[in-house]
Amino acid sequence: MSAPSADVSVRVAWADDAPAIAAVQVRAWQSDWAGTVPADRLPDDPRVLEPVWRTALVSPGDARRRVLVALERDRLVGFVLTGPATDPDCDQVVVGEMTDLTVEPGERGAGHGSRLLQAAVDTLVADQFTTAVTWVGSRDDALRTFLTDAGWDADGAHRELALDEDAATGVRQVRLHTAIG
Repeated sequence: MSAPSADVSVRVAWADDAPAIAAVQVRAWQSDWAGTVPADRLPDDPRVLEPVWRTALVSPGDARRRVLVALERDRLVGFVLTGPATDPDCDQVVVGEMTDLTVEPGERGAGHGSRLLQAAVDTLVADQFTTAVTWVGSRDDALRTFLTDAGWDADGAHRELALDEDAATGVRQVRLHTAIG
């Protein structure tokens, strides 16, 4: 007799998922960016982010833009976004982008990230993309290792995301890519 397993899945997000996505994002950012981004630059109230998520879910602007969510039973524990690549050096017809691969800090290591990654790649392939790119914080060794172990590689592109109007505070990112189709 085998041990019971968790009821886990990934599905396309619904508008009603906006509050749960915002809550996971706030907790993850508070954990992941502590010490890198000033605390006053990190959201601490998910209610502020809910309208942004609801709009993204209801009016994505492109049918190929999707938010996928990881569930454990009926509890949302992570999310990822997919769509056409937004970088000017990427052909939006063949290059898809995966952004914000995020798992609840207390749920990491349980397979949710792997399921989200696979679902994101499957979604990009279904949308006829042949290459995928994603941006990773240059200090996020855990995520970069996770992705490189899954076959993603740095392509030499990097950027600095300004976190304030005068660009005094920023986050350096590197771009990873992989062939998917």
